[in-house]
Amino acid sequence: MSVLVTDRGFSAPAPVAAVTLAEVSSHTGTLDLANTDDPAAVQPYLDKINLIRVAFPAFSDGRGFTLARRLRMMGYTGELRALGPVISDQYAMARRVGFDSVEIPDDLALRQPQEQWLARADWQAHDYLARLKA
Repeated sequence: MSVLVTDRGFSAPAPVAAVTLAEVSSHTGTLDLANTDDPAAVQPYLDKINLIRVAFPAFSDGRGFTLARRLRMMGYTGELRALGPVISDQYAMARRVGFDSVEIPDDLALRQPQEQWLARADWQAHDYLARLKA
């Protein structure tokens, strides 16, 4: 099981039928990307995909952040979701690079309750440049 985190807090993620990059050419809907996948390989199919979930195998592996940013720079406008043990301290960065939501394991949600994520939901107001301008 897992928990979906957005700027509004926790909710249960809707079940999805996702495919991997190898299967994307014959699918519309949801794509699961590994943090090692090349986003350029997805570009021809971006208009057929409404949700891309980017895997984070560990909170210490930040390659998914780069992948998300590259997908947004290529013009992807659908939902972008981080999938895995992203921690609440990383939520603001996830939102800044283009993620709309984070799907975390249940055990992580127990250790880092909704309040810790909501404290970072005002991610636009708490960046480095905003503090410099104050």
